[in-house]
Amino acid sequence: MYHKNLLNVQKTFEIIQKLEWNTKKELINLQNGNSRVLAQEIEVKIDVPPFNRSAMDGYAVIADDVSKASETEPRYLKVVEEIGAGDVSNHVIEFGQAIKIATGAKMPMGSDAVIMEENVEYEGGKIKIVSPVNSNNDVALKGEDLKKGELIISDDQILGPHHLSVIASAGYNEIEVYKKPQIGVIITGNELVEPSTKLTPGKIINSNKFALKGVIEDSMAVAHIQQCSDDSKQLILAVEEAVDKYDAVITTGGTAISKGDLIVDIVEDLGNVPIHGVSIKPGKPFGFGIIKQTPVFMLSGYPVAVAVQYDIFVRNHILKMQKINKKFNFITAIAGENIRSSPDKYNVIRANFKDDTGVVYPIRTKAGINKSILLSNCYIIAEEGTGKIKKHGKCNILKYNTLKIC
Repeated sequence: MYHKNLLNVQKTFEIIQKLEWNTKKELINLQNGNSRVLAQEIEVKIDVPPFNRSAMDGYAVIADDVSKASETEPRYLKVVEEIGAGDVSNHVIEFGQAIKIATGAKMPMGSDAVIMEENVEYEGGKIKIVSPVNSNNDVALKGEDLKKGELIISDDQILGPHHLSVIASAGYNEIEVYKKPQIGVIITGNELVEPSTKLTPGKIINSNKFALKGVIEDSMAVAHIQQCSDDSKQLILAVEEAVDKYDAVITTGGTAISKGDLIVDIVEDLGNVPIHGVSIKPGKPFGFGIIKQTPVFMLSGYPVAVAVQYDIFVRNHILKMQKINKKFNFITAIAGENIRSSPDKYNVIRANFKDDTGVVYPIRTKAGINKSILLSNCYIIAEEGTGKIKKHGKCNILKYNTLKIC
């Protein structure tokens, strides 16, 4: 049953945050690193570029050789060779010479500048130059981008495509990252069945299965989902196996006080349940337990409450297992109409926020209406003691898209 006194949300956060998370690492191929969390520092292994190279299609020259070129006194240089990207010339350029060069090609020995192809005239094996260039003009210098030994990316960085590009340039083919947490999900309820248009009396579709898989993947973790009937022996076995196998366990259903709600008692028998019952609306039956140092998040059966409980209490702690410390990004909005909230609870109200006006409108549906998720794009957060929010009054909102990492 519920603990004697409902915990407030802040105290619930504090209890969950005290748990030491077991963060594991693994070595992966760089090409699999997108959206992973780096578990090492990236120290550049090679100079980038590894040699002086042309930054333009044009002609490699000696800058001093064309220092006095002008419209009235043009300088003519003989083109002695042509090199493409990936090719290397063994020719040492002398005064009076130029080598046609492609972008990215290594600068020929003796040259120190590139003149863009558009800035010269080619006539009978020679180029006509009518303006001077400085040394290193249109030349990418060795180590200009990345210098060997430079610390370029620190650990705990969430990697995106451009991070991977820089890491590859720095000389890495493999990187160490934090393992994706493996999350065991136990969905309870004799009434739950797979999607179908032919439901027998008393049965409902198990929609939580699909939502939980998605939100866990949004948290950069891996979901392992099973459904279990409301049978004490089966549930005990499922919980014992899950806490031994996975980094965290999430259950749905069986957290209230109605007949057949078993999960909280099972977790308490196997470990410890410091949280059961929180002054939050919706989601009051939320429970949290620990078995063999494995966290067990016990969510309601109603999909709307499950979504709120996951977003408020679970999501950030799965991210924390990967060294991602994320805080809620509340923003201030203007209430588009009167908003009811219970003053003795932490109210999480589905709503639709208009970015162009800064006005937010609560979604007027019953608490258990699942489609309210589709009709909304944010939560209005009315903490304990807030009570009614009047039209045109200020309120805090939490946009759904700010909850995600990638």
